[in-house]
Amino acid sequence: MAEPVVSTPTSASTPATRDTPWPVALMSEKIAGWVERLGQLWIEGEITQWQVRGGHVYGKLKDLSQDATISFTVWRSVAQRLTSEYAQGDRVIALVKPNFWVKGGSLTVQVFDLSHVGLGELLERLERLRRQLLAEGLFAPERKRALPFLPGLIGLVTGRDSDAEKDVVRNATLRWPGVKFKIHYAAVQGDRAAGEVTAGIEALDRDPEVDVIIVARGGGDFQNLLPFSDERVVRAAAAATTPLISAIGHEADRPLLDDIADLRASTPTDAAKRVVPDVGEELAGLDQARARMSSRLGQFIAHETDRIAQLRARPVLAQPERGIDERADELVRWAARGAELADRAVNDRGQALAQTRARLTALSPRATLERGYAIAQVIAVDGTPGAVVRDPADAPVGAALRLTVAGGHVATVVTP
Repeated sequence: MAEPVVSTPTSASTPATRDTPWPVALMSEKIAGWVERLGQLWIEGEITQWQVRGGHVYGKLKDLSQDATISFTVWRSVAQRLTSEYAQGDRVIALVKPNFWVKGGSLTVQVFDLSHVGLGELLERLERLRRQLLAEGLFAPERKRALPFLPGLIGLVTGRDSDAEKDVVRNATLRWPGVKFKIHYAAVQGDRAAGEVTAGIEALDRDPEVDVIIVARGGGDFQNLLPFSDERVVRAAAAATTPLISAIGHEADRPLLDDIADLRASTPTDAAKRVVPDVGEELAGLDQARARMSSRLGQFIAHETDRIAQLRARPVLAQPERGIDERADELVRWAARGAELADRAVNDRGQALAQTRARLTALSPRATLERGYAIAQVIAVDGTPGAVVRDPADAPVGAALRLTVAGGHVATVVTP
């Protein structure tokens, strides 16, 4: 059996060739040496990540004009000497010393001094866009649309196989098992993200079956969230007629999409809880409502039953014939009283009539005649009775008279 060939360690002065390649460690050590010779130098850039852990600061610094980023570390001893506060978006100059980590093959810089230069380019651009959108009224609360109580189809714009997609779908399904999704996959960071997210919002908004749109991403640093502050994305969200939820999932940074959206969710999980109701809670609510209705209905029936019992206990319903008898007796009394009053009225009117007749009779001329008196009238030439004789001069000698007595008329002539 042949013995394995053991290569002889290559000297650092030996050229790296196909026959005499350098070990990875040797190359890394040479790179570390070259980097070490750079020493300390001043650099300028924009902070895109700033995290404090155990007093030390770990972050990233981005070139102001090109797509180049480097990680940096500020040890606790240096961080305690810094006199200003720093955050994502700050434009700074830093005294750094590059370090190449041989074991991990990564390049970082150690910061020895740090100072502000001004607001970072990205933050300046975002601030200008924010002021422009604010002036256009796109942040106004009255533009916010209410979410549907139970959407039939939820549109989701998110990264393919992302944790955000899983969180939204899983939590929404747990809350309402029948929920349906239409997912538009898009890059959620990098140069393609803004265009693909914009296309996703517009495509889902055109679908008449989509009732609400969720734009979801599982957080990230300031630089990774920049696509969600892109003007194309926020204007597409503002122009959408379908209610839209922003679920970027980062509390420290607030992309412009959060201000444009009809609802801002703190995380994709929060968005799932906001977009559909919890079936358990709704069923419990239905049970409570059913119990309240049953209780109210029982109270109403019991109240009405008591009222009916009270009505039945009244004498007019307990002994209805008693009321009839009382009214019958009362009717008999009123009938007898009516007959009595009618008879009395007839008698009174009869007596009054007799008295009137007696007065008329007493005043009648006929009554006077019946007492022996007579009425004398001079007979005219034509033989008709004339004036009543009231004085002897009215009846000269020889005048023909007509005497009216109680029994009739008598003709006579006046004699001397």
